[in-house]
Amino acid sequence: MRCSLATLGLAALAFAQVVTARAQDITGAGASFPAPLYTKWASEFKEATGVNVTYQSVGSGAGLQQIEAKTVDFGASDMPLTDEELRAKGLLQFPTVIGGVVPVVNIPFIKPGELKLSGQVLGDIYLGRITRWNDPAIKGLNGSLGLPDAPIALVRRADSSGTTFLFTHYLSKVNPQWKAKVGDGMVVNWPSGAGGKGNEGVATFVSRLPNSIGYIEYAFVKQNRMAYVKLQNRAGHFVSPSNHAFEAAASDAEWSESFHRVLTDAPGQDAWPITGATFIVMNKSPDRPVQAATTLKFFDWAYREGDRTASKLDYVPMPGKVKSAIVHAWGEVRDTSGNVIRPN
Repeated sequence: MRCSLATLGLAALAFAQVVTARAQDITGAGASFPAPLYTKWASEFKEATGVNVTYQSVGSGAGLQQIEAKTVDFGASDMPLTDEELRAKGLLQFPTVIGGVVPVVNIPFIKPGELKLSGQVLGDIYLGRITRWNDPAIKGLNGSLGLPDAPIALVRRADSSGTTFLFTHYLSKVNPQWKAKVGDGMVVNWPSGAGGKGNEGVATFVSRLPNSIGYIEYAFVKQNRMAYVKLQNRAGHFVSPSNHAFEAAASDAEWSESFHRVLTDAPGQDAWPITGATFIVMNKSPDRPVQAATTLKFFDWAYREGDRTASKLDYVPMPGKVKSAIVHAWGEVRDTSGNVIRPN
């Protein structure tokens, strides 16, 4: 009888732990840029705590819509909201990691890193001013590289996308015609091109479409073994995407006064031109305080335990002093009684 009671007691305890964990389960939605990392972090967090974190890779625009509607516990966006927007909407925003948006191509016999482009030429390609791969403007940057006399097939995002924001923000800095005619944003009026949904959709589209060009987050480049483009940075150097290049672009960023920072076309000999942080957005007065506490617990855990995973997936972890500022900013998340919601 004693064994049976002990067994029942252990079973009851295990059941109670499962019920408690499920009560704390959280959901997030938004940017596809960090989706590989958030999915991996969620798996590791569940193994450590038993709590489920469900993340929907639906694009930055949809993620912001869902957090404003309070249908998820956190939203994710690669386009930071301004401090004024955050105050008006009662939201808190903080960066998680830094990564890079990378042009990729599917050109016969062109290997990763062989094709070189400048920001001016890249913008002219997406404007439709350069339409063939053997155009003199492209050949002038690539010497004897064997480029085909073939039309360029343009691929871009079809959804509201923070990756698009970073890409178009960069083009607006380096190509005056692009800034005047298209500008930047999560959704823009594309002159031409076929649309793919999410980084996943653009990667698949480019992989299947000969003589195409697209833009995706670096983790997707490596996962799909795609031919990336070397880009000319502000210092005039042609650089390859890498953790080192992303770190170089972020090295001078100042986060102490505001988390609203865009890192495109950053200075530095080794800087990758289309670098950006990705952000989490939460309500300062959440409807579900238990889930809000668990959300903060998840990202607190990620800042302490997730750097190695982030680096393996080719994201750059935030510096320690920035993490400390982020944790301090979490004091703005409060329940209906005005009490600070802390990681539980």
